[in-house]
Amino acid sequence: MKIVNNLYRLFSYLALLLLCAACDKTEYSNTRVYFAFDNSTHLDQTLAPAMDPVNSSIFCRVYRVDDSHIGFQNNQGRESKVMMTATERQGNTLLGLYNESGVIVGYGLPAVGGEAHEFYAYDAQCPNCYKEFNMPRYQLSMRTDGTAVCNKCKREYSMKNGGYCADGEKLIRYRATTTGPNGVLAINN
Repeated sequence: MKIVNNLYRLFSYLALLLLCAACDKTEYSNTRVYFAFDNSTHLDQTLAPAMDPVNSSIFCRVYRVDDSHIGFQNNQGRESKVMMTATERQGNTLLGLYNESGVIVGYGLPAVGGEAHEFYAYDAQCPNCYKEFNMPRYQLSMRTDGTAVCNKCKREYSMKNGGYCADGEKLIRYRATTTGPNGVLAINN
């Protein structure tokens, strides 16, 4: 019964995500991604601050460790990994261009004209190096100030402001929602 309730909750959140995506005019990548994670089950304290709207500069990289584990690394120096539930393992997790580098999630500054902080999900790959070399091996490093940098091309990206870069492509962005620090994180394109 608990699995049925968890599946119902998961599908409810995904339906909400799809409804919000239909109304959104933001440009998102057409790369196929899918990730649903219930932090009320795991209570992961590396991921939780990135899903809290009061923390507008804490971002967390979510990546696949292996077939059973998801890893988390935030820009405040914290790392953890958790074993996925059976329901989460059945979800065919696709974390961006490359599962092992994953996606970066977190709240940024409010959108222009908006009052609420915006929740972002970016690919953890440098979009400029990926475009140039067509290989997903240029994982971004995150800084405590809410920027990401590529170790190859040295470009810097503002994760707090839509992933913009002063001299190149902005970060690859995905649709994502969260129900709070100890709630559900859903990423789906």
